[in-house]
Amino acid sequence: MRILGIDYGDSRIGIAVSDPMGWTAQGIETVKCKDGLKKALSRIQEIITQYDIKDIVIGYPLNMNGTKGPRAERTEEFINKLLSFGEFNIIKWDERLTTVSAHRTMNELGIKATNKKNIVDTMSAVFILQGYLDRQANNKT
Repeated sequence: MRILGIDYGDSRIGIAVSDPMGWTAQGIETVKCKDGLKKALSRIQEIITQYDIKDIVIGYPLNMNGTKGPRAERTEEFINKLLSFGEFNIIKWDERLTTVSAHRTMNELGIKATNKKNIVDTMSAVFILQGYLDRQANNKT
């Protein structure tokens, strides 16, 4: 059983998936919302079916002081749309600083600024999912 990681944004949605053992997260793609959320959700549904997803870890954008803001409310609406696809265990994962970490990693890897926009959301989804997988592994020991 694989786990889906999502970094939800209004214009792009980063997607990652775990390996079958649930040890590592791999970036799949960035789904663009320029053609509308309905089309983006359709693509996500295809990915859910393709990878036989049962659990979804979604980045939950809290303010730095831990409170919910407008982004968290939009994410809640997105989660409700995901739930219309079927029964999933949805885990809200505190995503504070994941985009910062993704940018830092891309800088360390020497990725050009022109390419960063195309992969930052997918990389953020990997950070979100890998954080969850690591916590699960630590809780088992």
